[in-house]
Amino acid sequence: MMEVILLERVEKLGQIGDVVKVKPGYARNYLLPQKMALRATKANLAYFEEQQTQFEAVNLERRGEAEAAARRFAGLSIVLVRQASDMGQLYGSIRPQDIADGVNDAGVTLEHKQVKLDHPIKTIGLHKVRIALHPEVAVEITANVARSEAEAELQAKAGMPVPAPGAETEAAEAEDDGEDRATEAPAAEATFENAGGETESGGEADGDVKEEGAGGAGKATD
Repeated sequence: MMEVILLERVEKLGQIGDVVKVKPGYARNYLLPQKMALRATKANLAYFEEQQTQFEAVNLERRGEAEAAARRFAGLSIVLVRQASDMGQLYGSIRPQDIADGVNDAGVTLEHKQVKLDHPIKTIGLHKVRIALHPEVAVEITANVARSEAEAELQAKAGMPVPAPGAETEAAEAEDDGEDRATEAPAAEATFENAGGETESGGEADGDVKEEGAGGAGKATD
């Protein structure tokens, strides 16, 4: 693990000035290049103490800018048209870069690293997406994922996914087919039972005839 001094608040990690332990790769590839932290050496600790007031002032300024930017995201909904099955499963997925591209197309500047998705979006529908404009400022936008612009408009009005053309008909036909099969099954059982009864009855009749025939033959012999 590597010890670093945080130069700004980092979500789930700490506040400005905290000395925390992180994985070396996370520090080298993200925190240090983004100037969000310094290695926790004696020289850097002394430097931070001297510049702490300035770091806090810069953070406050950035927070104010983020709060101002947050107003541009208020009520923002972006439409992402993708191919999907009738059941609403995407042929692919929506990732942070797709969200950032959609927001930029809507006229608001956003970097993909500011998009916080717990997992890729893989279904049609209205999805809430968290946008981190600053470690202390976050907003939510709506990603309207649909198969067409027309479907996206219907989803926005309904506030929920809409069935694909023909999906309801196919579901109804499948349900009717299942009911027909359920009805046919008891009928088939009844037919089988009737058939068995006739066979037993027929067997008894044949037996009676044979016994009488045998008796008659005996009397004739006497």
